[in-house]
Amino acid sequence: MSLAKSPPPAVDEKKVRALLEAYACPVPFHEVRARFLGNIATPSMSASPIAVVKNLWGGELPEFESLDAVNELIGVLVNGLWNSLTRHQRRSEPFRLVRPTVQESRVGLAGLALIRRQELDGFVEGLFNGAEVLDLPQKASASLDILGEMRALFAGIHEVASDAAKPAESSEIATTMKHLREMTRIADTEINRVVLDCTRARRQLMGTVGTAKPTRH
Repeated sequence: MSLAKSPPPAVDEKKVRALLEAYACPVPFHEVRARFLGNIATPSMSASPIAVVKNLWGGELPEFESLDAVNELIGVLVNGLWNSLTRHQRRSEPFRLVRPTVQESRVGLAGLALIRRQELDGFVEGLFNGAEVLDLPQKASASLDILGEMRALFAGIHEVASDAAKPAESSEIATTMKHLREMTRIADTEINRVVLDCTRARRQLMGTVGTAKPTRH
């Protein structure tokens, strides 16, 4: 009798954030989760959760006071955050970019646009897994092109909103904030298309490898 796999438990985001801060991780939480998701979806067979965790600190884990501290960090980031993100390989569990509470102001607009740009950068970095070129399935490739265009828009909004010398009426800020929220929903959709298409392609590849007849010598 086979039992259906239960979904991974939800991660304690406060604990993840606290550990990243305690070890002075240069990558913010919202970018970490997006980078992990990209690496979960990557077609690259050399992807490794531990390697991705090390890359958060430039390729080497931070210094620890004890083995318990090492185990805690790996447990929270890999057994916790990474495993919880694997649920998004199912259509019924779509991924969403973070939804921080921000003020409808120039500072709030600039901060939210920066978060979105960092999330897309993290997702793409995780997806490519260090490769300069990646052979992606057709739908994933098309969605990645759209995400690239959106990344440029987020970067542009951040640059303009961060420049206090440029005029910005409250009505203009409100309108741009509305556009940014709409763009966020589109980015969610395109990220999920990449994840689902890559997951489907990888499973088909693994099925082909598993059913291939052995070569006789």
